[in-house]
Amino acid sequence: MAEEMDFGTSNTGANEESLRMVSSQPIGNEPVSDEELRPHVLDGFIGQPRLKAQLQLFLDAARKRDVPPDHILLAGPPGLGKTTLAMIVANELEVPIRVTSGPAVQHAGDLASILSSLDTGEVLFIDEIHRLPRAAEELLYIAMEDFRVDVMVGKGPGASSIPLTLPRFTVIGATTREGMLPSPLRARFGFTAHLDYYPHEELEKLVERSANVLGVNLDAGSAHELALRSRGTPRIANRLLRRVRDWAIVHDLIVVRPDDVKEALALYQIDSEGLDRLDIAVLEAIVRNFNGGPVGLNNLSAMVGEESETVETVCEPYLVREGFLIRTPKGRVATEKAWRHLGLTPRDDVSKLF
Repeated sequence: MAEEMDFGTSNTGANEESLRMVSSQPIGNEPVSDEELRPHVLDGFIGQPRLKAQLQLFLDAARKRDVPPDHILLAGPPGLGKTTLAMIVANELEVPIRVTSGPAVQHAGDLASILSSLDTGEVLFIDEIHRLPRAAEELLYIAMEDFRVDVMVGKGPGASSIPLTLPRFTVIGATTREGMLPSPLRARFGFTAHLDYYPHEELEKLVERSANVLGVNLDAGSAHELALRSRGTPRIANRLLRRVRDWAIVHDLIVVRPDDVKEALALYQIDSEGLDRLDIAVLEAIVRNFNGGPVGLNNLSAMVGEESETVETVCEPYLVREGFLIRTPKGRVATEKAWRHLGLTPRDDVSKLF
């Protein structure tokens, strides 16, 4: 139970998303890169069966027509495999891939330079495409549809626009916030793929595959324990597997048993539902200090010693999705599941709320 775990003090003022083991954001200093764990063909990609079938048909048709495929938009929460799928598409088509991101493109000229250097059939992968500057978006509209860019020569009244024809290429855009994409840009994509969170069964298969790549010998049930704590996200599953591997190395374990997984992840304050220190702190504050709620966001964030934005964007989405928390017009309310998870008996009126 959660009350048996010592969650210590909060890291007030720190970048909480980068500190959390269960963060779905990539961490740059991982000793084993995600690239080593990525499959290189679509058949090796675990999960998302409907999306895989759609994408396979899409690529097969392009190959038979012997033309680069239409532009592809990959949408979904972070850590589900959008970058991996982009790499797979380029590998399946046997073409080079150019990688950039929305925040890296500061000006339209930066994007024009990239586009003008593309070869026929090449894939341009733009991560976080919804964060492109407006001028770059408008440039990309034309390039995606007409395969040309207009290069401005000169300044002031004497400036002129010279159209530059581009070879046919494929843009793969990845976004965690599809709603922030302007409609004209979204309309240029011929295929949109939505990635969903993984069920435990698919995460188990993914953990087993990654364990083979990393050389970790998992006993029966160990992959299941890891999958339960991975919040439906492959990136988190792989990160937790690495930490379990570290535990096995330090303790000279030849085979990692389920109890070893539990001990290793308890050290990192991750419980059986994938909740970490911040998640438990939020639930504890609502249940113990506010009698289950409702409680406003500012009061809640002050109680757990974190910024309100951290609580709202980093912590709450998973708690709401898993049924530990609901948002009401009056504030946040802990569900009966949250009370039970903390080892407490819900107050009499909690079950009537849901």
